[in-house]
Formats: sequence, C-alpha cells, structure tokens
Amino acid sequence: MYAVIFTSRLSPDRSGYEEMTRRMLELCAQQPGFISAESVRDPDGRGITVCIWESLESIESWGREPEHVAAQQEGRNRWYDGYHIMVCKVL
Repeated sequence: MYAVIFTSRLSPDRSGYEEMTRRMLELCAQQPGFISAESVRDPDGRGITVCIWESLESIESWGREPEHVAAQQEGRNRWYDGYHIMVCKVL
C-alpha cells in the first residue's frame, strides 16, 4: 500500500472549492486501486488529505485522470497559495 499525503494552504478565492473537493473525493473512490481517503482543513485554510492506494500504478493512473488533471490546474491557478505532495510506502 501507498499513502499520498497532500497538504495545502487555500488562497482567499475559495469559490467553487468545496464542490470540487467533494467531486474529487467521489471520483477518487471510483478509481481502481483506491483504498481510502481522509481530509481535514482548519479555519485558516490549512489542510491535509491522505489517500491510501494499492500500488504506485494506481496513483499514477489517478494523476492522469482528465477531470483530476483539470482540478489540479484550477487549484494551482486559483485555490492554493501553496501545496505539497508526498507519496509514502505503508509498511
């Protein structure tokens, strides 16, 4: 198993962010190799999402999913002041 740990800090423009987050978690759960996801965010806009996957291949496939790619671009352009992604092997 692998964990993808996504930490972020939201920008002041959060319009549409909640809807996109819900959609991405819904879509993620439909992907082959997906196991689970947990996400939290504090009132200041700092958040963390941890997704557990069966394999690196399943993570790479999710990274290429067209709707997810569009959401990533929107996040970089509008919603995030900063973010960091880590992929970790679960022992």
